[in-house]
Amino acid sequence: MKEKGGGTHLYRRLLRYAWPYRGTFTVAIICMAIGSATEPAFAALMQPLLNGGFVHHTPASIRLMPLAVVGLFVMRGFASFGASYLMSWVGRRIVFDVRAALFDHLLYLPTPFFDAHSAGVLIAKLIYDVEQVASAATRALTTLVKDNLTVIGLIGWMMYLNWALTLGILTAAPIMSVIMRRMSRRFRHTSRAIQDSMGEISHVVQEAVDAHRVIKTFGGQGMAARLFGRANEHNRHENMRRVRVSASGVPFVQLLAAIALAVVVTVAMREPHATVGAFMSYMAAMMMLLAPIKRLTQVNETLQTGLAASQSVFALLDEPDEEETGQRTLPQARGAIEYRNVRFRYAADAPWAVDDVSFSVKAGQTFALVGTSGSGKTTIANLLPRFYNLTEGAILFDGVDIRELALADLRSHIALVSQETVLFDTTIRENILYGQRGAVGDGRLQEIIEAARVDEFVRSLPQGLETVVGERGVRLSGGQRQRIAIARALLKDAPVLVLDEATAALDTESERHVQAAMERLMENRTTLVIAHRLSTIEHADCILVMAKGCIIERGNHAELMALNKTYARLHKLQFHG
Repeated sequence: MKEKGGGTHLYRRLLRYAWPYRGTFTVAIICMAIGSATEPAFAALMQPLLNGGFVHHTPASIRLMPLAVVGLFVMRGFASFGASYLMSWVGRRIVFDVRAALFDHLLYLPTPFFDAHSAGVLIAKLIYDVEQVASAATRALTTLVKDNLTVIGLIGWMMYLNWALTLGILTAAPIMSVIMRRMSRRFRHTSRAIQDSMGEISHVVQEAVDAHRVIKTFGGQGMAARLFGRANEHNRHENMRRVRVSASGVPFVQLLAAIALAVVVTVAMREPHATVGAFMSYMAAMMMLLAPIKRLTQVNETLQTGLAASQSVFALLDEPDEEETGQRTLPQARGAIEYRNVRFRYAADAPWAVDDVSFSVKAGQTFALVGTSGSGKTTIANLLPRFYNLTEGAILFDGVDIRELALADLRSHIALVSQETVLFDTTIRENILYGQRGAVGDGRLQEIIEAARVDEFVRSLPQGLETVVGERGVRLSGGQRQRIAIARALLKDAPVLVLDEATAALDTESERHVQAAMERLMENRTTLVIAHRLSTIEHADCILVMAKGCIIERGNHAELMALNKTYARLHKLQFHG
């Protein structure tokens, strides 16, 4: 995931997010210009203040100069507040918009993308990188605009006072330009490394949180701590590299400024017609140049960090969405499914996960897939809703190639209940209603929870359906989580149901409750069952036995038992056990 293009291209793309707020942005720029104008104005006041007030004691100068100084700083205060507040407002809007665009895009990325990228790295991009983007878009831009205008104004005043001397001082500009260019390259490199290290930290932390039971059971705290320490040290090391780059540029700038100051003092002392006011005004302008030049030197760090983050964020935004190959819809889907010579592999150089598989399921029938782990059962199920696009062959849904159907329409006809139940950290009610676009009446909801046997445990909860289930449903048992998933699938009322080892991780008592709920769910639906426990699929219309991506046996339970081959052997092993 690397965004192509140089810094200018990246910054132009980044500033597009500020375009909707161009009115506020323009007012902020005006405030910056006003604030910047007060710097050379203050330096200019030095001349009449010293000459008229201290040397010649002019009454007008004595009376007006203090008021002018106060007025100047009042104007500067209002302008500074306006610029800071308005640019911060634009910056937070940019963070909001970029983060929203990034999250929305994540929702439509294909399944293989998530197979190849850890959740921790993606979370780091969404949280850390986007904040760095905002710094480049607003804070760095504030410094660039305000301080550049200040520098231009101060140099303009110095040119007015003594153009020859000012041009001599400006000969240092090419040296500063070379320093800045070298620092820019190093900043971009170290900033990208820091962002990668933040992704590593997020990944390690997420793994430790997800696997905390395994870590405790196997005494893996030391190993987890070492992994985190390695990622943490990488992050510290890269941050210190950036600090070294940042700190090394400031002394060069200060040295050049000191040399320029020494030149000014030497020339002024040898100038016979120089007045105190003109000399101090020039000196004030010189001294006031140091702060904005220093900030302009250091802003390169913020700018390059933000551009590196922009490169990372835009690369993710440029990842292609799921491939939408179809436009057709099925208003009244029946649920007939046919696999024709289907072949699939996860990578071009990988072995076939599914190899020349063909079968058909009539509407309302139940088909079961059995076999050892890695035989291709789950892959076959994942191809139906197009989580992966098949490599060869075709899958037909009511006689229509699924590649001709719009993705949203295809998936609207399929309900899924898997072994790894996915619940969201909200209430039982909201988990059951998840994905429902219209209102669901209390009567209909009650019918669903009774059919899924959810009411059997909800009645014992103090808050009933309003009970918050916790992250991934951690506050509920495995059987309770599965029954909520079944209730969600019942409410969807799709003509096709995929059950991916839905009872494999349950104890006997929980399996009994879930199996009863599943039988209700399977009524009048085309059901594709991936089974580990063969007792749950004995009544299937057809059972497919898989091995190494191929179908090696097919038939109903009685036929396969009579065949006395792989299925019969698996069945005997389970029941004898």
